[in-house]
Amino acid sequence: MHYKQKYIESIENLNSDLKGLSNEEIKKRLDQNGYNELKETKKVPTWKLFLESFKDPLIIILLIAAIVQIFLGEVVESIIILIVIILNSVLGVTQTKKAEGSLESLKKLSAPQAKVLRNNHKLSIPARELVVGDIVLLEAGDYIPADGRIIEAQTLKIVEGMLTGESEPVLKHNEKIDEDVGIGDQRNMVFSGSLVVYGRGSFVVTSTGMNTEMGKVAGLLETAENKQTPLQEKLDEFGKKLGIAIVGIAVLIFIIQVVRGFMGGAEVDRSKVIIDSFMFAIAVAVAAIPEALSSIVTIVLSVGTNAMAKKQAIVRKLPAVETLGSTSVICTDKTGTLTQNKMTVVDFYMYETSKDDMDPSNINYSYHSKTLTIASAICNDSNINNEGKEIGDPTEVALIKFANRQNLDYKKLREKYDRLSEIPFDSDRKLMSTVNVIHGDSYMFTKGAPDVVFSRCKYALVDGDTVEVNDTILNAYKSMNEEFSNRALRVLAFAIKDVEDENFVPALEDEVDMTLVGLMAMIDPPREEVFDAVKEAKSAGIKTVMITGDHKTTAAAIAKDIGIMEKDDIALTGQELDSLTEKELDEKLEHISVYARVSPENKIRIVKAWQNKGKITAMTGDGVNDAPALKQANIGIGMGSGTDVAKDASAMILVDDNFATIVNAVEVGRTVYKNIKKSITYLFAGNFAGILAILFAVFANWANPFTTLQLLFINLITDSLPAIALGFENPEKNIMSKKPRDPNESILAGGTIQAVAFRGVTIAILVILAQYIGMKISPEVGTAMAFSTITLARILQTLPARSNEYTLIELGVFSNMYVIYAVLTCLLIYSLTLLPFLRDIFSIPYNFGVTQLGICFGLAMVSTVIMEIAKIRHKNNK
Repeated sequence: MHYKQKYIESIENLNSDLKGLSNEEIKKRLDQNGYNELKETKKVPTWKLFLESFKDPLIIILLIAAIVQIFLGEVVESIIILIVIILNSVLGVTQTKKAEGSLESLKKLSAPQAKVLRNNHKLSIPARELVVGDIVLLEAGDYIPADGRIIEAQTLKIVEGMLTGESEPVLKHNEKIDEDVGIGDQRNMVFSGSLVVYGRGSFVVTSTGMNTEMGKVAGLLETAENKQTPLQEKLDEFGKKLGIAIVGIAVLIFIIQVVRGFMGGAEVDRSKVIIDSFMFAIAVAVAAIPEALSSIVTIVLSVGTNAMAKKQAIVRKLPAVETLGSTSVICTDKTGTLTQNKMTVVDFYMYETSKDDMDPSNINYSYHSKTLTIASAICNDSNINNEGKEIGDPTEVALIKFANRQNLDYKKLREKYDRLSEIPFDSDRKLMSTVNVIHGDSYMFTKGAPDVVFSRCKYALVDGDTVEVNDTILNAYKSMNEEFSNRALRVLAFAIKDVEDENFVPALEDEVDMTLVGLMAMIDPPREEVFDAVKEAKSAGIKTVMITGDHKTTAAAIAKDIGIMEKDDIALTGQELDSLTEKELDEKLEHISVYARVSPENKIRIVKAWQNKGKITAMTGDGVNDAPALKQANIGIGMGSGTDVAKDASAMILVDDNFATIVNAVEVGRTVYKNIKKSITYLFAGNFAGILAILFAVFANWANPFTTLQLLFINLITDSLPAIALGFENPEKNIMSKKPRDPNESILAGGTIQAVAFRGVTIAILVILAQYIGMKISPEVGTAMAFSTITLARILQTLPARSNEYTLIELGVFSNMYVIYAVLTCLLIYSLTLLPFLRDIFSIPYNFGVTQLGICFGLAMVSTVIMEIAKIRHKNNK
């Protein structure tokens, strides 16, 4: 641990020198350790991804059916099946190839050049050529090219938010640290990828490439598990069971048909019986398998991505839509997501001066109020450029923005009150002082930590007069400082001193006998909409957990303010989390609402702990340090303003970085999942009806009610458009007042299997009736009527399929026009099969006329009415 060593000890232990390494030593170390860059593991080739997409049991059955039919001369049907399978595979591979880009983004973060000292000469070299032991020079604007132990730090401030999650720049020093501390508190170390925003310094390189903290993050990204969504898991599980059932039914039908054929007598052509029976069994398999299910689920998820995009949530991985809808825990960053990511002065204190005196509408400020505001603006090094970009420490930016709000333009104040000299801020004395000319007189303005400023003040400003500090005044200030601190506000104290001489150059010993002016308190305030969003998440059964790099006191205060932290909830630091065993963490997990000062490993552990409890977990983040946990989570949510690494590791990106957007997206996700189940119910009900009709025909010794081509027509054409249209259904009432669904819940749970069975049986009975009526004319007309009735019934089933609870009238007949368009389009497509040149292809005889078509349409309408009446009866029986 280099931070526990003096910098000279680190240099010696690394066999380096303050003058830098020799060329021979550099070459030796490069050969030994390699370049300072992140390594990338070998990726799965595209061809392998494509082949892996054919593992699905239903796909395997369809492939076998297609191949067999090619050998039997049924080429058209086989080509249609193969086209659907290939399209599904291409879609899946495309999504996978687009998803992974995290390591490439990490490489881009590496500094391209580094200023080093080698052989006692200053050089600028490619950062990838750095080696352990190199002496690197730093100044404002530089990216840190490797991890290292600081040698020199002249007011060196570094933003490490991409690793620690903390938004404030860190003031560095070169002294050793005795106790064990986390990355965020290693003030004598620098880390690859962070940015110098102030001062200058130098460091000796302690780690390069994959051994840096950023490299460890890259390693975690590679080991973090890719999660299947609950829907994917359930569809896979259901697909296997369905495949086994379909094969069993097909084999049973094949045996029955063969036995029945062989019993026809000696003159029967047994080879033809076997082939016909096999084709009949294949037809059953085709009827049972929802060929377009995968593509329909993908399309419905895409509909959800468009809806989320309108709510400022960009989905990178389609399954994330469904996952978000079933999320029960959201682990969220604080800065910028729950808060505005803008330090803001929210309170102030001046002894015996009313706060009303600081009202911006009051143009006649008292001397006391004006002095405090002027002090905060001119004892300040921050700036806002002409483009509105904030430059400098966020705390100081908050002060000049406060001055602007008070109608005291900070730029005009600085022009009016020239700065003559200064003593920069440093962490030892915790003060900053400037000397400025005010109306021809010289004054020293000082700001800093309240306790330090209090101890340096002999006087205090009271109602415009300078009086000696007494216990009453001092205790009042101390009490207010404590009150501000309990509210997790960052507090600065301000003082002034008349130095008279315009040539005065302040020294450290001059920061005494000052006049106490007042306090200013600031915070990164919560977003206004977050309060309602957290409340809505609770009502939806979603636990919100804050994970931040900020200090525990600040994080806990904000968590309580916005409603994340409730009675009996606790906050932990990363070190406190490390001290817990897995069992202890499991016992306390549901009461831990805030984690502060955490490491990347901590974040992954938190996510895994919730996943081990069976919770679908979402994780938000914007920095490099968040990326592994984003990938580990069931759904990673990156910030639009965050690093490319975080975005690439995420399944969804918040354009506006707003927690409220997540809650809005949850509603969309729940709606999408519900709509997917509507599509699944629609598909399975229709296929179940087909199977029942075929099985009845087998046991009744009727002709096959459908040809293979007819079944493919029904499944691939008339099913697809209606099922997709159901994906555009609006959210049902009270969708956000229900608890997240159980991740172990079957895909057919929640009334789905009952709906499939009821609709399937209803349609099947009417199809069987249609075939019976047609058989009185001829077996061919019976088949045509069965085909027409099931086609029309499945098309019209789209209308009741819009909801299992609400009737068409309650939903609004025209509230989803996509359903209307889908029904009309499918009816038009069906009508094409009645054209003279297509009748032979679809096995529809010419004596199938208007009367028969009217009967089929009437039976289909009856099935729709029955389904709607069933909803009313079910509601009345509740």
